[in-house]
Amino acid sequence: MWEEFKKFAVKGNVLDLAVAVVIGGAFGKIVSSLVDNIIMPLVGGLLGGYSFEKLHVSIGDAEVTYGIFIQSIVDFFIISFSIFLFIKLLGKLKTKKEEEVIEEETTVAPEIELLTEIRDLLKEKKD
Repeated sequence: MWEEFKKFAVKGNVLDLAVAVVIGGAFGKIVSSLVDNIIMPLVGGLLGGYSFEKLHVSIGDAEVTYGIFIQSIVDFFIISFSIFLFIKLLGKLKTKKEEEVIEEETTVAPEIELLTEIRDLLKEKKD
């Protein structure tokens, strides 16, 4: 079982996924900092000086901090939009790469064209 796990863990997909998780975590922290420290204070200033972090509703002894939830929603939209743009860019690059491969495959060497013509002429003479 240990050998199977090692084979699985060393595969390229697992390593790529691990790198993606680490980079994604770092990217999430950057976006959260951007939202918490730049975007939300600016939005709060435009709305009359509100601090979204302090927005809350008290229900008895409990405090529902919906301002932090709003910040999390903004985080989510920024991260999801960034991922969308990245995937779209990768799709374009992949499409260009596939087009290049197709173009390379369609070009035929002049010698092969000449041999094909000779073959076709010989077939016509037999008929």
